[in-house]
Amino acid sequence: MNSERRNMKSETANVTKMKENLPSVDLFEADAKVGQDNIGSQDLALPFLRILGQLSPQVNERDAKFVEGAKPGMIYNTVTNELYDGVKGINVIPCAYKREYIEWKDRGEGGGAPVAIHAGTSPIINEATRDSIGKDRLKNGNYLENTASYYVVVVQGKSASTALITMKSTQLKVSRTWNSLMKSIQLQGKDGSMFNPRMFSHMYHLKTVQQSNDKGTWFGWNVSLVGPVQARPLYEQAKGFGESVMKGAVNAKHSKEERSTASDTPY
Repeated sequence: MNSERRNMKSETANVTKMKENLPSVDLFEADAKVGQDNIGSQDLALPFLRILGQLSPQVNERDAKFVEGAKPGMIYNTVTNELYDGVKGINVIPCAYKREYIEWKDRGEGGGAPVAIHAGTSPIINEATRDSIGKDRLKNGNYLENTASYYVVVVQGKSASTALITMKSTQLKVSRTWNSLMKSIQLQGKDGSMFNPRMFSHMYHLKTVQQSNDKGTWFGWNVSLVGPVQARPLYEQAKGFGESVMKGAVNAKHSKEERSTASDTPY
């Protein structure tokens, strides 16, 4: 009995000593101020937040890209493989917005990256002709996809991470609604006049809902206003991320999985 007690005391002492030797958060914070090991924004992969559909590889158990627990309608982080419940949704702060015409080759032709990305103000759309399935087809055989991109900070409890949400095809209607919601916010300034604050001043809730038209059924975005950003550090993070995007310091690598599919988002 005494031997057992001595062993327990010895083990407790060892655990206590190990805890005392563990590095603290204060130490991590102090060293973090020195730098990030020469890793810059150009060396990072910006995650896309994508709605999973019936044919998404992540929901197919036989596919190499299958993610355990993935189901249609969930929100998927393309870098961390994290899944979010589409019904419960997520809170995000929009930091920057771009509208672009992304030029693609048809599936099965060329690589997985876009042929080119044209600014939303580009006249190239005038060179395209709408084909039988609703795609804006160029003379070279490629097609253009009108794409609204939202660079966001995803807020989960005390953590916040950056990501990109793209809306195209049927989701452009949701994009216009979100933009209108942001533009409709009016606050009173110090001199009593009203002003429209920057987009990163407010937080929004995004969830997925089932949508349909005469061509099929799919999951799409639903956006609602949460309210003003309450924490100054979070506001500064969102503002800084938005500024980095507009300066061209943040790169989004579009892949073939980001393009619209006739099965998941009918034209």
